[in-house]
Amino acid sequence: MPLRSTLDFLLYQWLDAESLNQRERFADHSRETFNAVFDTCERIAREKYAPFNRTVDTQEPHFDGEKVILPQATYDAQKAYAASGMLSAAQNYDIGGMQLPYTVEAAANAFFAMASVSIGSGMLTTGNANLLMVHGTRTQQDVFAKNEFSGRFSGTMCLSEPQAGSSLSDITTRAIPDQGPWVTADSAEPWDQDPLGPRYRLKGNKMWISAGEHELTDNIIHLVLAKIPGPDGKLIAGTRGISLFIVPKKLVGTDGALTGVRNDVALAGLNHKLGWRGTTNTLLNFGEGKYPVNGAAGAVGYLVGKPHEGLRCMFHMMNEARIAIGMAATMLGMAGYYASLDYAKNRPQGRPITGAGKDAGAPQSRIIEHADVKRMLLAQKSYCEGALALELYCARLVDDQHSAEAQAADEARLLLEVLTPIAKSWPSEWCLEANSLAIQVHGGYGYTRDFPVEQYWRDNRLNMIHEGTHGIQAMDLLGRKVRMEGGRGLELLAARITATVARAHQQPELSAYADALGQALQRVGSATQQAWATGKPADALANAVPYMQGVGHTVLAWIWLDVALAALKYDATKSIAATVGQLGATRYFYHYELPKIDAWLKVVEARDPTCAEFPEEAF
Repeated sequence: MPLRSTLDFLLYQWLDAESLNQRERFADHSRETFNAVFDTCERIAREKYAPFNRTVDTQEPHFDGEKVILPQATYDAQKAYAASGMLSAAQNYDIGGMQLPYTVEAAANAFFAMASVSIGSGMLTTGNANLLMVHGTRTQQDVFAKNEFSGRFSGTMCLSEPQAGSSLSDITTRAIPDQGPWVTADSAEPWDQDPLGPRYRLKGNKMWISAGEHELTDNIIHLVLAKIPGPDGKLIAGTRGISLFIVPKKLVGTDGALTGVRNDVALAGLNHKLGWRGTTNTLLNFGEGKYPVNGAAGAVGYLVGKPHEGLRCMFHMMNEARIAIGMAATMLGMAGYYASLDYAKNRPQGRPITGAGKDAGAPQSRIIEHADVKRMLLAQKSYCEGALALELYCARLVDDQHSAEAQAADEARLLLEVLTPIAKSWPSEWCLEANSLAIQVHGGYGYTRDFPVEQYWRDNRLNMIHEGTHGIQAMDLLGRKVRMEGGRGLELLAARITATVARAHQQPELSAYADALGQALQRVGSATQQAWATGKPADALANAVPYMQGVGHTVLAWIWLDVALAALKYDATKSIAATVGQLGATRYFYHYELPKIDAWLKVVEARDPTCAEFPEEAF
């Protein structure tokens, strides 16, 4: 399939993923082992996911009064995914992992995201377990994380609340020490000496919880943000008082065995969505008393890390999820691109215009022969393949952060901080636009359910909201990431872009693009300085989204130029069409897309107050 050849080029010719095997952690691997993983994932995605993408869209999850019902295909797909070992792919051998580079894990998961993002591939389960491997105790890792990696348990993240949405400082879910009598099959310890962690009772409501209720696994492990009341019994205002808790759906012993006791976590309702319909999305009530534990209301939860440091711990999972959502958006765009490309190659309509006008008697042209259809296909190609390259680059930074020598690891950490908002938001916006163009290529058929592109668009529309809205990512980028550590992250990014510009200047066919990228980089630097010229956050952040769009397009222009350099080095006799395609997509992006940053950054530099000052009553 086209995806495999694209991945091979980006991984091996551009990112040099094989060189990771020189590091001790990955020394057992080779290109052959990486390819074997891709073969397995591609096969499972083809057999267990792709044929049922429409099924899970039309047969939405429903609650029968006792349990959530999902199509059999979802069970089969999840079982096959767990059996593949991908849930623990990056983990150590001694806990059943494969010690794969995250770069390879991310690329392998791309097959599932394209085949059926709605069925899912365990993104939250892996992220949940990964968080516990960093911030949890050894017992929490053994009991919860390892059972998630095996596929026996699944995981969620419970942040938002109905009244608070993305404003985590306003959450009201509370956690109080469980000082009452506690007797399970294997413990009768005081609340602060429970081997699973300090034990609390949680009460509150959580909204938009993906995979919050189902029967796919033996247990569901919720990671829940809640506030511990102060000595006066009041919740601490803001994010400072937030702590993190493990709240299992079913209580377990220290051996990981189910105790037979249902925790006080109840399904309050299912959210019925525009897209991603195959994934259960829930409103959960914690501690309402529907399932009292030891005769008392309150969901039993175990503290992760230290009190009041919950948000710091949760960011480990949130940042991982943001990159995963960027990949999901990318692959939905890619699925639409491939579908519309195939349609354009086979759909006859219209006739070529000659010097004498149209010849009504001439054979019809396939629509891919029309310039405007090529424009739409090129736009899709530049958005989706560029986004895929960006996501894989970020995945490589994760590997560098954890396995490179000290200076390179620190630089990777900081670069990843700057790029994460872009890696989440840029594909969410522009691969959604790719899906819109895929519908347009199909014409009226694209608007019907006879073709898959309308579902790809619906599924992708969620990603501009998922794991932090567009506006939140923009404020994170301009308000925090480009300024952190004295702006060193932005300086590191600028240095890498400048290095690509210098190399591209040595290639006559790329020198004009190098000039354009250099000018764009200067514009980003100027916009960043001007945005903060008054020192007032309100002045800068009023145009945070245009800033993110301008920086995002500049980053993608850099990615495409770097990919083009690799394409020129590649042995063209192996894949002339691929090389021409990459150079053509680069040309398209520089001619049609990069010039857009002028309009976006202009309002940033001027600190344009139009939106901020518009009076409410004037709407």
